Amino acid sequence: MSELITTVLPYRQLHDFTEKVFLALDLPGEDAMLATQVLLSADLRGIDSHGVARLSGYVRLWKAGRINTRPEVKIVHETPSTATMDGDSGLGLVVAPKAMQIAISKAENCGSGWVSVRHSNHFGIAGYHAMLALEHDMIGMAMTNASPLVTPTFAKERMLGTNPIAVAIPAGEEPPFVADFATTTVANGKLEILQREGKMAPEGWIQDKNGKTSTQPDEQKRGGALLPLGTDRSHGSHKGYCLGSVVDIFSAVLSGANYGPWVPPFVSFLPLPQNPPGKGIGHFFGALRVDGFRPREEYLQHIDQWIRRFRKAEPINKNEKVLIPGDPEREMEAERREKGIPLLDNVINDLRKVGNEFSVRL
Repeated sequence: MSELITTVLPYRQLHDFTEKVFLALDLPGEDAMLATQVLLSADLRGIDSHGVARLSGYVRLWKAGRINTRPEVKIVHETPSTATMDGDSGLGLVVAPKAMQIAISKAENCGSGWVSVRHSNHFGIAGYHAMLALEHDMIGMAMTNASPLVTPTFAKERMLGTNPIAVAIPAGEEPPFVADFATTTVANGKLEILQREGKMAPEGWIQDKNGKTSTQPDEQKRGGALLPLGTDRSHGSHKGYCLGSVVDIFSAVLSGANYGPWVPPFVSFLPLPQNPPGKGIGHFFGALRVDGFRPREEYLQHIDQWIRRFRKAEPINKNEKVLIPGDPEREMEAERREKGIPLLDNVINDLRKVGNEFSVRL
């Protein structure tokens, strides 16, 4: 942890504070609780870039009139196994889990369920939504497009977001497999953390406005861009570009949301794109019943065997064990539920300002 971390708050204390702020934004009680759970799930799992540090950003979007705290979320197109949902500019932290529940419901009836969403906002960590399927013995998938901060391979212009993908796969006696990753070399939130800590970025994370590599974590403010997963063509950036594009198309072209350079920015001080082709930010969710492919007990036996065999893979360094996707986050959540969530000085100060504005004490 950075030396700038000065405060560790119990999860329940941070939960109560965050929920009261969402209630002050006029979210209904159930929605305020849901938004809080989704947001703080990032802090619990060690993904600090997408947790409570973003609370003030949601508040600013609400002030700018870009978040509807009492949306009329509805299905606008549907088949037995698919649906398109309009989030009515609602808080993505609330719209997304509701859409995932529809995908799960359709999977219960059809074996799989798929839901695309338009007219939404930033939805927190993708992993939270994908993991909702686990308790139903289903594989969950979640993805979203995001503000254009990323250049395609060989380009200077920012066209894609970090466009994360999450896949949660249930297991039997073993913990579930949970992959949750951006389609860029690094998530934008990691650069925000480096800026708070006053540190430089590693090479390969970002380029300047002329397409040359940079280590300045605030390079985007000068016209720079994040790089696709793989960094450059010789290291496979075309693959990261392809993955980000798939997320953009599934999330927005299918649903009627904005895509590419027209996706609205998360920060409220940037203007909205002119003449957008769709509505808001887009998401995409999927749920698949494992017994839709083979008997449940048979599947659980083999997924446990898969996990155990990969854990036993011979490590390069005897002191460093081979991990299954989801291991570090699960271990971090257990630790932080017990010991509390560490926050940087400037995040604490930011939260206090938000709290003071709404007469909510941190």
